[in-house]
Amino acid sequence: MIKTAMVMAAGHGTRMRPLTNDRSKAMVKVAGRPLIDHMLDRLELVGVKRAVINVHAHADHLEAHLATRKTGPEIIISDEREQLLETGGGVVKALPLLGTEPVFICNIDAIWHPFEPVLESLMKRWNPKVMDELLLCARADWSLGYAGKGDFNIHDDSRLTRRGGESASHVYAGVQIFKPALAEPFKVERFSRNKIWDETLKRRKLFGTELPGYWMHVGDPRAVIAAEAVLNEANNA
Repeated sequence: MIKTAMVMAAGHGTRMRPLTNDRSKAMVKVAGRPLIDHMLDRLELVGVKRAVINVHAHADHLEAHLATRKTGPEIIISDEREQLLETGGGVVKALPLLGTEPVFICNIDAIWHPFEPVLESLMKRWNPKVMDELLLCARADWSLGYAGKGDFNIHDDSRLTRRGGESASHVYAGVQIFKPALAEPFKVERFSRNKIWDETLKRRKLFGTELPGYWMHVGDPRAVIAAEAVLNEANNA
C-alpha cells in the first residue's frame, strides 16, 4: 500500500485564466468541486494517509480551503511562495516531508472517468524490485484536452521509451509511483521532473501502465467545460 502522496499544486495556472485570476489552478471547480478535492478524495479511497501539497500562487486561499476538509489524508504543506520550483525541484524540496517509502506523485489537472479502479490498478502493477518509477499513461489518441504527439511508448514488458519519431502511443496521465531516493542527487532549484525520468530511463527502470478509463487533461477553461460534460453524462448514465 502507498501511504503518502505528493500533489503538485504550485503552478500559476496561466492557461486556465481567467479562472485563475483570483485562485490557484487547484481551486478551479470541475463538476462543482475544486480540482484539489477530486485528487484528495481519490487518494483517500486507496488508503493514502498523508498528502504533501506544494503551494505558490494564491497559496493562502488554497491553504484556507484545505483546512476545511474534515476527512481524507493528513495535509502537509510544502511552501514554494518565495520560489516556484516546477515539478522536479518541488519534489526535491519536499523530500524531508515524503519519507523513504514509495509515494504517489499527482498532477492537479488529471481527471478520469474510470472503467475499473485506476489507482488500485496502478498499485497492483507496482513492483519495486524491478521498477524505480511507474507512470500512469493514457492513450494519446483517446484523451480529452490533449492535442500533443504523445510522450512515451509502452513496450511488452511495460518499460517506457521516449517518443522517438513523429508520435508516441501514450501520454503521461498525471499520476505515478516514485521512490523518493531518486530525487536526492538533485538540487533544490527550478527544473522539470523530466530530468529525473531521463536518469531512470537510462537504467531501464521507468515503467508504465495504461489508465483503465477515459483520461481528461483539465488545462484550460474549454477543458473544464468538456470534462464536466463527460462527468455529468457518466453520473447520469
